[in-house]
Amino acid sequence: MNSDDVGHVHESKHADTVSHDPASLAALGWQPCFAQQTSAEALSATPPARVVAVHRSGLQILGVGIDEILPPRADATVGDWLLLDRAQPRASRLLSRKSLIKRRAPGTDRQVQRIAANIDTVFVVTSCNQDFNLARLERYVALAFEAGITPVMVLTKADLVTDPPTWIDAAGHISDRVPVVALNARRDDPQATLSPWCQPGQTVAFLGSSGVGKSTLTNALAGTDAIATQVIREDDAKGRHTTTRRELHLIPGGCLVLDTPGMRELQLADAASGIAETFEDIEALSAHCRFGNCQHEREPDCAVREAIEQGQLEPARLQRWRKLLAEDRFNSASLSERRPKDRAFGKMVKRVMKEGRPRRGF
Repeated sequence: MNSDDVGHVHESKHADTVSHDPASLAALGWQPCFAQQTSAEALSATPPARVVAVHRSGLQILGVGIDEILPPRADATVGDWLLLDRAQPRASRLLSRKSLIKRRAPGTDRQVQRIAANIDTVFVVTSCNQDFNLARLERYVALAFEAGITPVMVLTKADLVTDPPTWIDAAGHISDRVPVVALNARRDDPQATLSPWCQPGQTVAFLGSSGVGKSTLTNALAGTDAIATQVIREDDAKGRHTTTRRELHLIPGGCLVLDTPGMRELQLADAASGIAETFEDIEALSAHCRFGNCQHEREPDCAVREAIEQGQLEPARLQRWRKLLAEDRFNSASLSERRPKDRAFGKMVKRVMKEGRPRRGF
């Protein structure tokens, strides 16, 4: 059985769950913000369906009595809601999103990569070993804040350390607004620990490096071992990619879970507000500097440097803040340069398609 066959078996399981659930739209995450974008008449003609996976062959969508593969489209990602046009599937309307996780695409191409849409809670997963990295955690938290999603930090493999409170305290210093939980995904009860954010109809996502336990946590919530997992390497505590695509899993009687491959590169772009929310302590201190454009270097009456001298702020945190701001400004500027070219190209394509191909035989 090849990978595509495995995917189709998984799809049929989804379909059985949806078809027997009278409140299936709500179970799939349908919320008032989506219903307000359409009408009862439109829903009967173009029923809503959610993108639960993106395959090479197209988009897998689920709805009430719907389990289909639509043609690929560049503007949709996993988690999106579409109003299905059965006569012209390519014309299915994409509903406005309540949230969108995005990053600058890896490599040199100046594009934005959509990770997932319409997520309610992001579980930023890291393990209590060499994977634990404050700078990486701050990136994920900024990504969630920018998208308007509730972030929760989940520390796995807590059974492998003698002082879990130390790790929890370190993660907790990132933001007072982000809860931190520690657990052993294979032995503790993740369902009970994460239940406040995993209510029916809610969509949650696990983000983090490979090998930190994202798929294990998804299996624990689902009560199955359907998602492949692998142990980490002992020499560097790094994991292998066990999840190869972003896919929503419908948990019977519960939430929807997005399992994602580990992201080796997470470049922020257009995330200034998310960075500001993640570093609210520095932003608050900056408001008390004498100069509004203070760089917190040699300026007089700098509240940020004063906080460092008094031991209230770690110099390393200030450096990480500066690095993220510089990265975001560079990437945002690069993407801004590309957008007019992309719009011009898109208009040209639409014009050519509208005019049609020239006739032959003259």
